[in-house]
Parts: sequence; C-alpha cells; structure tokens
Amino acid sequence: MFSRAHHFNVGGNIQIDSSQHVWHVHNAQDKSMDGWKMLLDNIAPNTFHDSGARFDPPKCDEDTRVEVISEIMDWIGEREGPKRLLCMTGAAGAGKSALQQTIAERCARSGILGCAIFFSSQDPTRNNLSRIVPTIAFQLGKHDPRLRDYIRDAIEEDPPIFTRTIRTQMDRLVVRPFKQLQANADFDAGSFPHAVLIDGLDECSGEEQQTELLSTIKHCILDNDLPFRIFIASRPEWAIRSALNSEIRGYLHPLAYHVQLSDKYDATKDIRRYLWRRLQDIGSRSHDPRARSQSWPSVDVIEKLVMAASGQFVYAATVVKYVSERRSSPVDRLQTVVEWTPGKRQLARPFAPLDALYAGILSAAKESYEAVDTNQGRNFLLLLRAHHINSVGHVGNRSWDAREFDEILNLERNGHEVLVYDLHSLVVFHPRPDIPGYLEMHFYHRSFSEFLDSESRSKNLFITDTQVKAYVSEGLVQVINQVSFEPRCTRATFGSVSQENPVVTLALYSNGGETLSGRQIIALAINDGWRKIDQMLSKTGDFTLFEIEFPVMIFSIMQRLKNELEEPGLADALKPYYNKWRKLFNTRLAKDRDDYLLSLLPPEDPEEGETEKGEEP
Repeated sequence: MFSRAHHFNVGGNIQIDSSQHVWHVHNAQDKSMDGWKMLLDNIAPNTFHDSGARFDPPKCDEDTRVEVISEIMDWIGEREGPKRLLCMTGAAGAGKSALQQTIAERCARSGILGCAIFFSSQDPTRNNLSRIVPTIAFQLGKHDPRLRDYIRDAIEEDPPIFTRTIRTQMDRLVVRPFKQLQANADFDAGSFPHAVLIDGLDECSGEEQQTELLSTIKHCILDNDLPFRIFIASRPEWAIRSALNSEIRGYLHPLAYHVQLSDKYDATKDIRRYLWRRLQDIGSRSHDPRARSQSWPSVDVIEKLVMAASGQFVYAATVVKYVSERRSSPVDRLQTVVEWTPGKRQLARPFAPLDALYAGILSAAKESYEAVDTNQGRNFLLLLRAHHINSVGHVGNRSWDAREFDEILNLERNGHEVLVYDLHSLVVFHPRPDIPGYLEMHFYHRSFSEFLDSESRSKNLFITDTQVKAYVSEGLVQVINQVSFEPRCTRATFGSVSQENPVVTLALYSNGGETLSGRQIIALAINDGWRKIDQMLSKTGDFTLFEIEFPVMIFSIMQRLKNELEEPGLADALKPYYNKWRKLFNTRLAKDRDDYLLSLLPPEDPEEGETEKGEEP
C-alpha cells in the first residue's frame, strides 16, 4: 500500500521513503525540530537577485554589452561543456554587477537559475560567509521537494551544522543531499536549474574568506562533478587573481574559463549608447524646454563624457544619476559635470558616489599594506602618490621606469607591485609598448587619477605635490650618498637606477635645489657627493639629457653653503665641479642656439685666485 508513497510520517515517529527503501524512526523529542525552518533562520535573503534590499539594482541597458552577455549565456547553456566554472574579473566600475544582474534575470525567466548570491561590503548580512552556504542550499532546495527534504534531514541529524566550517556545510547541506537526489531513478539532471551565480566576491570581507569560498567550490562542487555551471564575478583582487594565475599554477586555472572584462571587451560604444538613451529619456520628462530639444545633449558633450569614462560604466552611471536629480534642470546639471575641474574648489559634487567608491578601495588597500610588518613606518598614500606623480609626468614632464623609481623611494625589488596589490581594480603597472623593458602605471579610470590630484575629492586621503617632492628628494640624497666606488676605479656603481637618473630627478624634484634642507646639502658635501655626481654624469657623457634645473640646483647649493649655512670651505670644494658642469651645459646650449635657456643659466663662480674676467693673476 506504500509502493509509490514517499516522505510522509506514520504516527509522527516513522518517516517512509520508498524510493530509497528506508524507514526513519524519529524520537519523540524530535517532533518539535524542523530542519527547513532552522535553515530559514540562517539564510541571508538580501543576497537574492530579486531582494527588496537591492531595490533597483544596476543592470545592462537594452542593446548594451550584447557580446559579453551572449558569450556568458551560451556558456551557461552548454551544460556538458568541459569547464563548469566561469570567472569574470574587471576593474571597479566596469559593470560586473550590472552584467551579473542581467544574467540572473535572464536565467530566472528561462527557469535555469539554481541560485544567485550578491555580496556587498556595506551590508553585514552579505559581506561574509556565515550565511552563504545555507542561502545556497535554500535556493537549490526550492527547486525539488525531495532535495528540500534531504537538506532538512541533514540539519535535523546535525543541528549545530551552521557553526561548522564552510567546506563541511557545503558537503552536508549541498553535496550529499544533491547526490541523494541524483540517486533517484526518476531524477532528470537536464531539467534541474543549473546556473549558480556569485557576484562581488571581492566584497566579502577578507582575503581568507574569499579564498575559503573559492576553495570550497572547487573541492565540493567541481571535484564532485555536480551538474552546475558556476559564474563568479569579482574585481581582480588577490584571492581570485592567484587562484587563476597560470604562472604560479593557481588551483582554479585548469578548471576555469576566465573572462577579463576590462581587457577583452571595449565598452566605449555601449557607454555612448547608454548615455544617449538615458540623457534623452531624462530630457523628455523634464519641465525645462531646453532639455526637450532634439539638440540636447550635444554630440560634443556626449563624446567628452565617453572619453572621461575610460571604458568604465560606473562613471557614466554616476553622471546619469546626478543629471536625473529632479530639483533642478538636467541641462544645468549636465553642464556642471562637463565644466567640473578636479583642481578647483566647487560646491557641486557630481562625482560623490564615484569618490566614495575610490575612497573605500584606497582606504582598505592602505590598511592592508601598512599592516604588514615589513611595511611598518611607511606611508602608503605617499608612496602611491609618488608613483602616480612620476607616471603622469607632473615633475618636469619626465617619468621614470617603475622599478628604477622603487629604488629612489627606497622600496624593495618590485615594490611597486606590492604597493598596488589591493588596487588591481583601479590601477596596474604595464610595460610601455614603445620602450622595451619600461614599466609604467596604468589607470583603468582616468577619474581615479583626477581623484588623487584633487584635495576636494580625496579629502583626508590627499597627498600634496610638495610632500612627494620632499620625500623623493630625501630618497635621492640617500641614493647618491650610498653610491660606492669600485676598487681601483673611480666609477660610481649603482643598483638598477640609471646613472643620470638620481641627479636629474633630484634637480627636478627639489625645484632647482630650493626645497633641499640644509641637512641634505651638508650630507651631500661631506659624503663626497660632488665627485659621485661627477662620475655619474661622466659615465653617460651626454648632457643633452639634463635639464636646466641641474646647473641651477648646483649653483643654489653653492650659494647656500657659502651664505646661509656658513660653510665657505664646502662651497669652495663644489666650485670646480660647478664650473666644469656649467661649461659643458653652456657648450651644449650654444651648439643648439637655445638663447632662452642660455639666459637662465646661472653665472660662473670664479675659482679662488682668478680674476672676475677669468684671467690668471
């Protein structure tokens, strides 16, 4: 009489499951225990793709991101494809969450969405792993009553399951129950919703938790060959970056299909289309007749915005949100955006949401960097800003290879990489294509460079050019003072720094010697600095590389030694070097017929015993 019956109770104590030929006898004390209800008490509903807590989440506009959406949906639809994990990484603001939301909604409409998890660093219920596995189990269990019952049984057998490790929870609440479901003769794996989406892995607090979740997915779901297609979106932070890294044989590299959103797909056309559509829609609903005009917004304005976006959707979305404010005209607000200049103090703050994003990422990176023992005492913001100023040529329109600049900043080998370790969603170091072996800083967002330049935007994270110049000058003085002379040779030896770079850089960063302290000048004088500089310059033999700031700096140092510092003896020791360098510089300028720079060249300081005209006594 029970041949086709399953999962019901007889007298409250006997549970029948004929498909497995198992009779479960429950103690009377278990009558009040409901595993499914216990599961509900431990989930994070704010992570759902359709949660009210995520009201009006970002998603892709119609006709935008068509190529990447098509690629992801095709991959999800290929149930038997060889790689069941897709990891999409991209810069902050590249549109990953909008893509993930769009994919989730399409999967839901198609009936293939198994579960979706959207992390958020700002929501304590979804910025950690404490409720993630129960939330996954709940969403999967809704698709089949048998799976739901297996999950219920697992909880009732081990009520403290929610306190166990993430891997144990995944094994007991997802893997084993699903294998029980697969053992049913009438189970059709092809009809079970198989898309598992996880957005914002980087928003989960701590690299350890991010690594733990990735490792759990590999060992529990991929290694057990469960029929899910798992799509994870994240900024390229350490946990996912190292797991996918082919050079260090990351444990996910052979198993994952990796889409690098910022590099593979150019979003420029989509951003242009998005701005046109959204701004015209705002204009059509405005009371301002200027906004309803067919000429608004103009092509020039759109192109300026597209260029400023640097391929990042977050910039365009921020502009649209600011312009859509109903308390004033969209025409005026758009004009404010276009005319807004980073260096000026202005009341309007159209990029406040973007600045909050930058500030959050930068603050977290600062905390992580300065927490490392070997970095204690270092100023993360100052070092980052120094590399930033070097890369954009703020000082003398010159920039130097990142590795050479590390040595000037007294950083360890590849210190620049350690510096941006937690900033890969905003900035990376790339080889410069036109100069072999030359590394330079590359910003995914042009507006992030502007953020670093603007005190009104970066606020307490701002570092002035003056602070950087003083720090770099101090480092350069130390570099020059530490130069050694090889035995039986008068040539100076350096590390990786080009022979002329410390000298040229010091001249530029010290504003021609003006910002050097008396202590730094004395240190150069008593550490044989002039002979070391002379050997460095003689090594290249080419004064075409040097700026007018160099002779200006040396003349300034000589005058300050004589007058301000009252060290005439040290000033006299510098004179022959100064006159030698000035003569070489003068020859070069005369050859180039550069009258302007010749007029800036400081006067010759005659040697002791010579007349003012330079004649022998």
